[in-house]
Formats: sequence, structure tokens, C-alpha cells
Amino acid sequence: MAPEEHDAPVLLRTEGRAAYITLNRPRAINALTHPMVRTIDAALAGWESDDAVATVVVSGAGERGLCAGGDIRAIHDDARAGGRASVGFWRDEYRLNARIARFPKPYVALMDGIVMGGGVGVSAHGSVRVVTERSRIAMPETGIGFVPDVGGTHLLARAPGELGTHLALTGEAVGAGDALLLGLVDHFVPSARLADLAAAVASEDVTAAVRRYAEPAPAGRLAGARAWIDHCYAADTVEDIVDRLLASGESEAKETAETILGRSPRSLKVTLESIRRARVLGELEPVLEQEFRVSCAALSSPDLVEGIRAQVVDKDRCPRWSPPELSGVTRSEVERHFAPPAVEGLGLAR
Repeated sequence: MAPEEHDAPVLLRTEGRAAYITLNRPRAINALTHPMVRTIDAALAGWESDDAVATVVVSGAGERGLCAGGDIRAIHDDARAGGRASVGFWRDEYRLNARIARFPKPYVALMDGIVMGGGVGVSAHGSVRVVTERSRIAMPETGIGFVPDVGGTHLLARAPGELGTHLALTGEAVGAGDALLLGLVDHFVPSARLADLAAAVASEDVTAAVRRYAEPAPAGRLAGARAWIDHCYAADTVEDIVDRLLASGESEAKETAETILGRSPRSLKVTLESIRRARVLGELEPVLEQEFRVSCAALSSPDLVEGIRAQVVDKDRCPRWSPPELSGVTRSEVERHFAPPAVEGLGLAR
């Protein structure tokens, strides 16, 4: 029986030597809720020590994608009401991201279709990350007045050159070829063969199964843009990055500058600082701790409520950022996001 919307939001099953996690909110492109995060975490905790389970496979129900991210409508309502439910959600979500990264068995993420925000968190930290010709992977948070999280700043900070900075600031979605270049994924498998791959790992070695079904990925476009991306994004500030983009003489760079200027000025400056600090921190756990501080601070920012309103609630696509210009975001405001929150941390940093 195919997954249905009225079933549980996370479906768990085992077959042979494999355990399967299916995110099952297809109408919401499998957006993550707090109970879903807890269900996945508990399942992984049990399977870690279960000798009958050799491999875990995560996928999304429906045809649209693995996961569009967290349930940002719930975050919008919580932030608007001055609540703290989002803090609890992020704490458990980021702990889940860390568990996935250190999971001791092959964790096969089928990153088909839309994989954004929280969807990246439940897939790109896995040990076997598979994309298809339909994959669209992004960390689009600056467009909703937020900052890349779920370990996204760790992943993007490790990308070649300044490609990760480019994706973090613009929120641009990439396909299979570029995702491979960025180091966000490992293998390309045509979508028509995903079901066969998922079934194969129930009875055979993951490496052998992937080798049988994987193919060369279609070419991406970012490799050809490395020269101007690396030059422009190496600047010290977001303002300087925009100036370099406008002055580069590349039409695509100019369009990129216009995209950036449409994002939340506050989010842009905090995101750039987050990426730079993530490079220094190096390991995932301290970066997740940093992201938790940033997310908690962003919850009280007017841009988070406004960004989600404009993109998801009213869908007018016309956010009114506060402040509206990059020059209005002070250094002290950026630093505020990195101060320890007045709540329990994640307990991950080593």
C-alpha cells in the first residue's frame, strides 16, 4: 500500500538487513514537525545497537521531494506569539542531525526532488547520499529572514572555494552535478532506479548496490562560475561582496547581486559570519551549537516572522525587512546572534 496523507507522518519498517524511514507528509513536501524529529531519532537510537539492522534508508513519500524543510508555518506562529516551542524543536532537530552524522552503519539518503533546509539536515549528514535528475537542493533561509541551520553552515563552509558562501547568501537551489561538486552528495542514480536501489540494500552490501545503480551525473553550472564566485565572495563584508558582484562584468554576477539585495539584510550579515566561523570551528558538533545560538536569537527578529509571512503565509513575495538596508545592520546586532542563549544548549560540543 502506498503511503497516504492520513497515515503516520513517519513510516518505519524493516526488510531483510535494512531499516526504512519514509517521511510521509507528501502534501507538505514532507516538511518536518517536532514529533517527526523525535520519531526518527528514537528509531535511529534503537537501530544503532540492533544487529539485525545493517543499513538505514531514508526517503520521502510522494513525487515532489524528500523534504522541503522544517514546518516554518509553525515557527512563524510561535515567533509571532512570542513562544519558545521552536527552541525545543531546533534542539531536538540539531541533535538528530548530529546522530545521523555519527551513525555507525550505512545511512542511505535518497535525495530525490526538493531537499531544502531541514531536509538537508536529515540527508546530507548521512554516509551514502544519493541524488537524481529531479533533485533540487538548497538552504534558502536568507529569503525568509532566517539563517542556514541543521548543520548547513558546516556543509557549505566545507565546499570548494566560495561556492558554499554563494549558496548560503543567495539560497540558490542546485541540481545533481553541482551538489556533487559542493560535496553535499555522493552518487547520482536516475529516479527510475531508486526503488530498485532501496530494495537491493535489504539483502546486499550497500557499496555494491550503489555501484550497480549509480551513473555519471549531468554536468552542473557552478564549476564554470568559480572564477567570479571565488573572487567576489572572498570580500570581508556583504556590502563588499555585492560591490564586487556588480563590478565583475559578468551578467550572472550582476543578477546574483540583485538576488542577494532582495534577501533579509540582517540574515545576510549573520549568515556570512556563520559561514566564516564554521570554517574555523571545523567539526559538526560545535557548528550545530553555534547554529542553535543563532536560531534562538533569530526567533526574536522581526525578519523571521515577516519573511515567512511573505513567502509562505500571504505569499505576496514582498517582505518588508527591518532594517531594509545592509547599512542598517550593526556589528553589535550581528554579534548578538552568537551569544549563548538563556536556555539549555545541545550538549554536543566536544
